[in-house]
Amino acid sequence: MADQTEKRPPNSRRVFINDVEQYATKNIAKFLDSCVVGASLVEFGEADVEEEDDRLQDEQPKIKDATFQVVGTVSSQTEEKFSFISEEYSRLKREELLHHLMKCDVIIYDITQHPNQIDEAQWAVSALHEEIDTFSGHKMFILVSTIMTWATTKPVDKDDPDIPFTDEHYRKRKAHPNFHDHISLEKLVVKLGKTKSSQFSTYVVASGLQYGMGEHMFHLFFKMSWMGEVSKVPIFGDGSNIIPTIHINDLAGVIQNVIDHKPKSQYFVAVDDSKNTMEDIIKAVTLVLGPGKTQNVSKEEIYLIQELTQTDIDSLLVNLRIEALYVKENFNIHWVSEDGMVENIEQITEEYKQTRGLLPLRICILGPPAVGKSTIAERICKHYKLHHVKLKETITETLDNLELCVHTEDVENDEGEAQEFLDTLKENMNENEGRLDDQYLIRIMRDKLRTKPCMNQGFVLDGFPKTYEQAKQLFTGDEEPEDLQSKHEKKIIPEFVFSVDATDDFLKNRVLNLPETVVEGTSYTPEQFLHRLARFRERNVEDQTVLNYFEDLEIHPEHLDITSNDDSEYQLVTEKICKKIGKPKNYGQISEEVEEEERRQAEQQLKEQAAQRAEAERREEEEAQQRDQRWGEWNQHLEEVRRQEHDLLESQSGHFRNYLMRDVMPTLTQGLIECCTIRPDDPIDFLAEYLLKNNPEAQ
Repeated sequence: MADQTEKRPPNSRRVFINDVEQYATKNIAKFLDSCVVGASLVEFGEADVEEEDDRLQDEQPKIKDATFQVVGTVSSQTEEKFSFISEEYSRLKREELLHHLMKCDVIIYDITQHPNQIDEAQWAVSALHEEIDTFSGHKMFILVSTIMTWATTKPVDKDDPDIPFTDEHYRKRKAHPNFHDHISLEKLVVKLGKTKSSQFSTYVVASGLQYGMGEHMFHLFFKMSWMGEVSKVPIFGDGSNIIPTIHINDLAGVIQNVIDHKPKSQYFVAVDDSKNTMEDIIKAVTLVLGPGKTQNVSKEEIYLIQELTQTDIDSLLVNLRIEALYVKENFNIHWVSEDGMVENIEQITEEYKQTRGLLPLRICILGPPAVGKSTIAERICKHYKLHHVKLKETITETLDNLELCVHTEDVENDEGEAQEFLDTLKENMNENEGRLDDQYLIRIMRDKLRTKPCMNQGFVLDGFPKTYEQAKQLFTGDEEPEDLQSKHEKKIIPEFVFSVDATDDFLKNRVLNLPETVVEGTSYTPEQFLHRLARFRERNVEDQTVLNYFEDLEIHPEHLDITSNDDSEYQLVTEKICKKIGKPKNYGQISEEVEEEERRQAEQQLKEQAAQRAEAERREEEEAQQRDQRWGEWNQHLEEVRRQEHDLLESQSGHFRNYLMRDVMPTLTQGLIECCTIRPDDPIDFLAEYLLKNNPEAQ
């Protein structure tokens, strides 16, 4: 097959990447698309990197030809197109795929995520090797493999098993039992690159477990921590196993260097400098994103996690010390995370949230008492999976947590501080007839908004703050800011503020019509409610209101009116709020919730079908009973008619019988006797004439 290299700028490189929509390949493609060919050949100091990036950006028109043109295969053609992919191919026959490979300078196959790509990668490198003589220029094949092909390698020094492996030991490597196909392909790739390396060079990059840019292998722990649905994040086993890792962009940087440098060595280990254990990694993740607590569980429990494949499980349980010696000494990589996940966990978690769009929604709903703020807030929380923050419930929760902290022997908690704060709150409540001063309310509410669940998913602040001063203390602090926008706590201040209102007459009628059982023990008794409503109106005619505070921060409240108690009214208001806020910025329903919802709908459907069948059976039985009843009545009526007809016939037939017996039967009998005696030729005619002659009436 002739080489199909297209005419293109001389300095550009056409790069093929398999399965380019997957985690690793997508990020490698995106990285290369942003690179300039040959950029890694220039040595930069750390201080010069930013300056050089600016220079390259300024000179972009001059170097636009020195680019990577990335093409690749996708599982199926979708409407979503990647801007960093020049061409996408799907469902190609191998002849068609080879045609596209022949037009590329660099062919990259990643087999770290899906073992089903091993067969295709083996075919691709072999097919290209067979076409060497038809190449019009040099081609490069890069296999991105995994350090799991080192998993069972014997220690370099039996007496000191902590000595790490390096690239130099790659001939001695022994694969994990489930990764024999990987190491076989690695050996084939290295072998095929030795025949005519001037025309066709091949490389193997043994990647550590990849992280960053939204996560893949470690996604389970990030998601579990972010969602906060478990009090302690599990560590499978004792967690002491060392996991070689690399940031996905650093892996892409290694590949960029391989393309630019065309090194003589064919095998590279791509890992960062960390020697982090599973326990180190999980603790770091949960401290930044989650509850901050972990618990060791048996290794076997990892097999119960549906989100993890067998490849993921094997990789997470690996225990391997290995160093990227060649990469460190020969390549020019601008490391994103050279020291590993734990040292850069803040940056990694920020990447995770930004890449996956897991941005918290912070909402505040204000309005007079009994206007329905909580009803609206609950619906918004359900729609967006946010946390409903109400003042009374937060105070109760804080007191309960302090009581638990005081009575629980937990070295992580400062029992003395908790006891002191609890005593202070109780004393203040006793002095104020169950209420708390603003300074304590602010502290409690700020601590609530700073909790990991509220910081991760977001919250709906229901009816608080009530005054300008409370808002300033909660979101800005004690100092009087010259520029509120620069001083407020951006991580807890609401992005959206909604002011829900109604007329006083509507609110009074609504409260007066509440059932007594609902009003009892609440602040909705007529006297308390009227007092609360009057205080709310007084606070909101002043110059400094809560809404004014948000206006000063250029957070413009949305005003909504309630005019009816109908559920449709609140549904309409909720829809307006959701339209203003936009789409959810979280995971949405997790698989368990989806299954539960599907199960609930299925059960509901079965109940409805059962009810429909029962109703049909009831109607059928009722109709059968009615038919039986009508049939019985009809039969009874028919019998009565027959009896009446019989009686009528009986009453009418007596006269005729008497007549026949008296007048007809004697003459007829005598005629029959005469007929038998004479035996005429026509007996009937004879009998007729006889009856006429002897008719009793005629006589």
